[in-house]
Amino acid sequence: MLTAIMDAIQGFGVSSTHYLQTNYQDAQGLFLWVSWAADLRNTFFIFFPLWFHLRASVGIKLIWVAVIGDWLNLVFKWILFGERPYWWVHDAAYYANTVAPHIEQYPMTCETGPGSPSGHAMGAAGVYYTLVTSILAITTSKKKYGSKKSTNKEWYLKAILWTLFWAVQVCVCLSRVFIAAHFPHQVIAGVISGMIVAEAFNKTQWIYSASMKKYFYTTLFLTSFAVGFYVLLKALGVDLLWTLEKAQKWCVRAEWVHLDTTPFASLLRNMGTLFGLGLGLHSPLYTETKKSSSTLVKTGCIISSLVLLHLFDSFKPPTHTAALFYLLSFCKSATVPLVTVSIIPYCVNGALSLQNKKGV
Repeated sequence: MLTAIMDAIQGFGVSSTHYLQTNYQDAQGLFLWVSWAADLRNTFFIFFPLWFHLRASVGIKLIWVAVIGDWLNLVFKWILFGERPYWWVHDAAYYANTVAPHIEQYPMTCETGPGSPSGHAMGAAGVYYTLVTSILAITTSKKKYGSKKSTNKEWYLKAILWTLFWAVQVCVCLSRVFIAAHFPHQVIAGVISGMIVAEAFNKTQWIYSASMKKYFYTTLFLTSFAVGFYVLLKALGVDLLWTLEKAQKWCVRAEWVHLDTTPFASLLRNMGTLFGLGLGLHSPLYTETKKSSSTLVKTGCIISSLVLLHLFDSFKPPTHTAALFYLLSFCKSATVPLVTVSIIPYCVNGALSLQNKKGV
């Protein structure tokens, strides 16, 4: 009974993908760009450095929401065993007595992990929910009490921001369905899950004063739990890498199956980011420069961070050895917040101080 229900839901999902690909083929470029933009990598390389230097608390919360949300997404995927449209349409007995709809594949289609809930939808919902609520909290704290004009402006700002939020979510969901990476119910589950995680961190205060020890033990616990869960299920005869075989079998081009979309690549990328944030926040360099709040310093830090991280992102760990790839992915991810939080501000402050001395 449950199998029949899921087949019907997933059959509707494949029909939705076929409909979008058939009727909105001209929007292919937009859908592919949206999928690229919704990747959490852009949170770490763009949103985090931008917001950390504007308001450190927002940057810190963004990292926690992204990392914990993606970690939960990994655990959910291992529990729910979600299929993906691009392989299910070929594998399913649902189409045994009929012709299956033709589904196109794209370079971002062939992700290798289970499909439910959607990581892109969950990540985008969590990150943008955090941004919207943080901006509203900042503007609310600055408003003049008792001012009707201020209240009206606040209402307009809320309407604009939440409209943008839902517009982004709709675009991300349609994009993931269009490229056949997810079924509609998976992206909806991702959006709901992401909003819940972000709202939970809106009520969490200890992350802003967490010690290095807490960062270390949190990283260790999350990594150990995920690996332990994987080992336990494998001991029970459950193969959690079953999706990799599906991807390799049904992806139309072997080079579209990327190792960096495997569950362990995601896990180590996120754990590296969280650990690197802890290192950066407790670095002597950050302690020395965090009191600098001039507009010039902030602008210099933002521009330097975005440029250097863009260049750094061009480094791709070699994929011929899985263990080496995972190790380098962890190190690369840890370097991003470490450089953003401590090294770049220290260098910018030093350069500006030197310039001021020369001017004198």
